[in-house]
Amino acid sequence: MTNFPTTKERWARYAGATMLALVIALLALASPTPALAEGRLRIAEQYGIVYLLLNVARDQQLIEKHGKEAGVDIDVEWVKLSGGAAVNDALLSGAVDIAAAGVGPLLTIWDRTHGRQNVKGVASLGNFPYYLVTNNPAVKTIADFTDKDRIALPAVGVSVQARVLQLAAAKQWGDAEYAKLDAISVAVPHPDATAAIISGGTEITAHFANPPFQEQELAQNPQARIVLNSYDVLGGPSSSTVLFATEKFRDGNPKTYAAFLKALQEAADFITAHPQEAAETYLRVQGAKLDRDFLVKVITNPDVSFTLQPNNTLVLAKFMHQVGAIKNPAASWRDYFFEDPAIGQGS
Repeated sequence: MTNFPTTKERWARYAGATMLALVIALLALASPTPALAEGRLRIAEQYGIVYLLLNVARDQQLIEKHGKEAGVDIDVEWVKLSGGAAVNDALLSGAVDIAAAGVGPLLTIWDRTHGRQNVKGVASLGNFPYYLVTNNPAVKTIADFTDKDRIALPAVGVSVQARVLQLAAAKQWGDAEYAKLDAISVAVPHPDATAAIISGGTEITAHFANPPFQEQELAQNPQARIVLNSYDVLGGPSSSTVLFATEKFRDGNPKTYAAFLKALQEAADFITAHPQEAAETYLRVQGAKLDRDFLVKVITNPDVSFTLQPNNTLVLAKFMHQVGAIKNPAASWRDYFFEDPAIGQGS
């Protein structure tokens, strides 16, 4: 099972990751990155099984493979960040070309760049239920949280977990109170928040996570329980985590972009057909200390599907506009996703 770092080590790691993201953004802003020619692709990823499509594509060098088939030698760089805010900053600064984050960060950056860089979604990374897990026995619903609780999530007010929590708060207390739980939310990387929930004894009493961290918490702490399921809040299976890019990169690198999408589809087919091998890939690429059979159960969960098609994202887009979190209304998911046959008929 996982060997957890000490509290001091966890916060040092988080501070280091945050500083790295800031340095990347500041350097890029100081010396703006010029338009890249075909053949270079820099991808920002985060933590969890929700990024398994990228892990498989990386491990099997599928992007490079499809690039060669199109006559392009693609040099792929991978950047690990934590939280949608850091990912969005990296994309806007020109430090990365493709960003991987939640639907919340996508909608935020789409709205922010509308009519300028025109950032839009590239594809979904699949449908995954996200659980808000607590180790506080007194908390049965979100209404039971108090000022003494702290809810860990990737980015306060920006991450998809934060946005789903806001939607749940709006349903509980009304739209005017949609940000009620932001005051007790803290930005912590998933691995560190998971360690806190399992060990207990820290200020963090809840964690809005993603697979496999949420499953680890439930399996390794008898006190842990699910307070909220994102599928229940959003009204069904949904694409919580997505990929996005600027219009300039997509238009200026058509062969690289197409090779990336083909690689994603091959990765999705591989995971669906070979979940055990996919679990081994995750362990190898991430260096995770988890049981393979445990991961296979997470990957084959009936509520999980690995698909490029975005599903049930418009609910969050309409909510964010309704409460003023974004200025531009979205009539359809196509407003904030690039049109491409590879991502099919979304919602």
